[in-house]
Amino acid sequence: MFRHALHAVAFLSEDKIAAKVEHLKKTFRWSDAEVGIAVSKAPKLLTMSIESLQRRSEFLISEVGLEMTYIVYRPAMLMYSLEGRLRPRYYVVKFLKENGLLSRNRDYYSAVKITEKEFVEKFICPHKDAAPHLADDYGAACRGEVPARFSFT
Repeated sequence: MFRHALHAVAFLSEDKIAAKVEHLKKTFRWSDAEVGIAVSKAPKLLTMSIESLQRRSEFLISEVGLEMTYIVYRPAMLMYSLEGRLRPRYYVVKFLKENGLLSRNRDYYSAVKITEKEFVEKFICPHKDAAPHLADDYGAACRGEVPARFSFT
């Protein structure tokens, strides 16, 4: 982790680090202590663009409905691809929950942090009889498309 922290700050000026910390505080409404927790767990947050952090925060807070404190302790999710990982996996989890195929209290981060292979084995394959289209819809979502079955009202 020290190596990641050193890499994150080695090429940033003190002003840029301060600006990024302020942006994290403003975007997520985190305290100084919460920013410290998040950055200590994921120092590469300091290297991410403000726009990238903004898009992920809007998705995770507005669409997924996560609390800011939830993200503080799981900041790695901010570094995952929004289009290639966060959004498609959210669609699958939401689809499964809404169709009674997955426990309502299933933790979103547990679906995001695992590898692609594990995700398919745990969330797609067990439901191939009940939702035979799920694998194709997930693949389409990973390509940036939103299949009609993933359009929630």
